[in-house]
This record gives sequence, structure tokens and C-alpha cells, in this order.
Amino acid sequence: MKEYTFHYGRGTKKFSLDESRVLKEIVMPKQPLLTDVKAAVLDAIEHPIGTPPLSQIVKPGDTVTFICNDPTRVANSFDFMPVLVNEMNRLGVPDENMQIVFSLGTHRLMTEEEMKEGVGEEVASRIKMFNSDCNIPEDFEYFGTTSFFTPVLINKRICHSDHVILTGTIVHHYFSGYGGGRKAVLPGCAAMETVRHNHSFMMDPRAGLGKAAGNPVYDDQLEGVALWAKGRSVFLFNAVLDAEHRFLKMFAGDYVKAHIEACKFVDATYGVPIEKEADVVIVSCGGYPKDINVYQMQKTMDNASLAVREGGVVILLAECEEGSGSKVLEETCKRLGSPEAIEKELEKRFVIGANKAYAVTRLMKKAKFILVTALDKQLAKDMLFTAAVDEVDEALKLAEQYVGKDYTVTLMPTGSLTVPLYKGTTE
Repeated sequence: MKEYTFHYGRGTKKFSLDESRVLKEIVMPKQPLLTDVKAAVLDAIEHPIGTPPLSQIVKPGDTVTFICNDPTRVANSFDFMPVLVNEMNRLGVPDENMQIVFSLGTHRLMTEEEMKEGVGEEVASRIKMFNSDCNIPEDFEYFGTTSFFTPVLINKRICHSDHVILTGTIVHHYFSGYGGGRKAVLPGCAAMETVRHNHSFMMDPRAGLGKAAGNPVYDDQLEGVALWAKGRSVFLFNAVLDAEHRFLKMFAGDYVKAHIEACKFVDATYGVPIEKEADVVIVSCGGYPKDINVYQMQKTMDNASLAVREGGVVILLAECEEGSGSKVLEETCKRLGSPEAIEKELEKRFVIGANKAYAVTRLMKKAKFILVTALDKQLAKDMLFTAAVDEVDEALKLAEQYVGKDYTVTLMPTGSLTVPLYKGTTE
């Protein structure tokens, strides 16, 4: 027997397994870490992809808006934002000419404390900070309509600066292809109707994890952001982190070209080949904030489903300290009661929140999902999970009912990041 320790919320969970059962422990390939963060940030913006260096773009007295991630995304903004802000000072941009807009998309508003935590105390005390609230129509300006008929409504706060710097980190996204890049603007700083229409394309079979060009969600986002970005100075700063939230590489420059290069690195860093699908997958989101709620946890479900066999079991460690993250998600699951009914209703009328009910439950057609969680047990059942328990050992006993006693296991300690690549499936 071997003991394993997986991240769970702000702590860990331990469990023991007979090692002979384990087909594979899916971990990220070893990559060298960036040890000098400040030097790496400055090097990235001085040697960007597809644009002149930031020092040649920004002039004294210019105004600058930074777009930063909300708490549901691990970005380490507190590490790089002081460097970027101080660099703006060096280039002649005073603190009062800068602002930060948090790209919430349709997520809840951030508190002042969360904003401070996000960008660091020093930056928060110097720079004005704002939430982008998708539900206040008058906060948005219209930039036209994409060829996908998505109305492009973007938050006014990012429309009137000399320069907009998109920041954040990049991971695979289950229907947009990849995070980062254009997503800081759409959906990050877009109105609810813009996000709703764009995200409705998640049901298109061409949408999916690791799919960029040709994915209607991605293409629509690019078109929408291009309408907003026309004649505007837009600069990208995106980083890629390891499972312990340490910097691996930084990319800066043109928000499309630099992002494409970053995505190639993400594929090489997070994609892990597997030889066989397992009877049981034991997976952790990687702890807080990846398992802050069911809404965020779902991305780990997608990755884990790539490693489990048809009819198998996924045991998912996710504390969910903020519950489901969406009352609409809860209500949709409880009212409709099956993945098929949810999909049918969403095809008729696409609603944000209900789309997450579809994203969660569609995976249950392939495998059973048993949660190791602090989530209310009845709520978990209402959301159609097979069961919710407190410990991994309990989950394994339940799993035997579905896969028998002689089962194989694949372990995914950082399931929100790692993407299993099975040669029997289409990558």
C-alpha cells in the first residue's frame, strides 16, 4: 500500500492505494522554473512577440488600463503587477494615469479585500481598481456585431485609455480552447448578452478543449475583440504556471500572436499521453481556488473524463467552499433531472448558469462522478452527482459497486491543469 496526498481546498486529503492497481499518475512534465520573476517580466515586455517593446509604445503622460483576473483564476498578479506598474512609472506614466479592471465575465463581484489580495497591497494602495459587472447595461459600449451575430458590448472602463494591457495566465479551456489572450476582454469585460451569445456556441461539436481556429467560440471571441481593439493600443502579458503556481514562462506582445505561441507551450506543458483508460480516476482540482465551487470544479471533470473508461468512476476531490457557484446551475439540474433534458432545454434557450449544468452533467453520460467534498450532500445529488462523501476511502468503497473489486486506477493530483491524451481518442 502507498499513501498519497492530494490538494483539497486550502489543505490536503490523504488516502492509501495498492500500487499494483495504479496505471499512471498523471503529472506535468518537468519544466525549469523562472527564478527571477522581476527580470522575467521585464525581459518579456522588452522582447515581445509581434509588437515593438512596451518601452517604445508607452509615452510619458499616457493613460494605461490593466485587465487582471478574478479569484477563480490563479494568476499570481501580485507578483507581476508591481513590476508592470513600476515600469510604467519609469516610462513617465504616473499612478493617477493607471487603473485596474478585473475581468469577471459573469462571475460574482470581487470585494476590496480580494482586489488587494489579487494584485498585492502595494499596487492596490496606489492604483484605482474596478470590477467589470456584466449586469449593468449602461457600463458598456457597443462595437458592432460579429459574423456569428454576437453583439459586442465592452466595459467603458477599458475603452478610453491610451493603452490596455491584458494580463493573466493560460490553461486549456473546455470549450473556448484556451484561456488567456482575448478572453480578458471577451468574456472578461463584456456584457451579459455578449457572453451569453458567445458561450452558446459551446454546444457546437467544433468547440472543445485545446481547439482554437475553427472553434466557433474562439473565432467569435477573436472577432469581437478585434472590433473593440481596432485603432487601439492593446498589449498582452500572459504567464504559464506549474501545478504549484510557480512561473514557467512569460509571453508578451500582440494579443493574438503572443497568445498562439503561449498555447503551443501550454500544450507541451499540460498535455500528458496515457496508454489506457482506467476503471477509476482519482483526481484533485489542485486545491483552492480551482475547487472553490462546482462552477470552477467542472473544468477538472472534463480533464478527468479523458482518462476514465466508458462506465467507469471518477472520484473528484473538491472542497467547494463557496458551494455550487451558481443558483441557476442548481435549479436547472434539480428541475430537469437528467443530462438529456438539460441539453434539450439549453438548445432551445441558452442561459448562463444553465450552460454549466450542461457542462457538468454531459460528462456523466460516460462515467459516474463521486465527490469528496464539503458540499451539502443533498445539493450534490440534486446536481446529479452519483454521491458526495467526506473521504477518498469511502468513495473507493462506493466505486466498487460500479466497477467491481479488481479495478485499475489513474491518479490526477493536478487535474485542473493536466490533459490526458489517449491515443484511442482524438487529441
